[in-house]
Amino acid sequence: MGYEKVLGANHTDTLSAVNNLATLYCNQNRYLEAEILFERALEGRERMLGSDHTDTLITVSNLAVLYRHQNRYPDAERLSERALAGYEKALGPDHADTLSAVHNIAYLYRHQNRYQEAERFYEKALAGCERALGPDHTDTLIVVNNLAYLYNNQNRYPEAERLFERALVGREMVLGPGHTDTLTTVNDLAILYRNQNRYPEAERLFQRALADMRRPWALITLIHWPQSIILPHCTTTRIDSRKRRVIGESIGGT
Repeated sequence: MGYEKVLGANHTDTLSAVNNLATLYCNQNRYLEAEILFERALEGRERMLGSDHTDTLITVSNLAVLYRHQNRYPDAERLSERALAGYEKALGPDHADTLSAVHNIAYLYRHQNRYQEAERFYEKALAGCERALGPDHTDTLIVVNNLAYLYNNQNRYPEAERLFERALVGREMVLGPGHTDTLTTVNDLAILYRNQNRYPEAERLFQRALADMRRPWALITLIHWPQSIILPHCTTTRIDSRKRRVIGESIGGT
């Protein structure tokens, strides 16, 4: 028997199951079905847990991700800002969930070509990750890579190159040369060189990315390394509502 039948439609475990099913639909691009369930989970969590509870904020963040996937940017921005304010109040500015919310707002602005606003939030996320996690943590390096990608989009090549090189050195050291996040940075740096007509350097890195992607151990590292908390994807919650598991992938430009 299901949670809804045993515990009722508004029990917190039932609402976690609703949120998780909506997450599955969102990640399958079944947006209409996902929206119905996210809205149900949000309404129930606001009623049972309160508007500032972290589980409520998870659903708020998930709806924001859903709206961004649908290019409903004003709705996504409104909910992203609500989630960030809630996390800052409940958990503090340097908690992982708060930094994830900061990073997701930067990602949202970048998708709208609002580069100055995106840069401000990327820099805020980077400073927080460096304080809370250290300069070489995998989540810190995701922000480094994405800020570099933002600079590249604005033709700010020296700044982009410095950060891509930092991300590459850090990822090679922490994840290994064949990890897909490392290869993302290799590819991004190659694109930067191509944009500057530095063709021999670009060719060398493109060839490296292609060759390493073909190797079996590149796939093995993908399976065995934990994935990042700083993601643009929807988030599931544990049924006991005490912990959450984050599903997603690095969001560096490719």
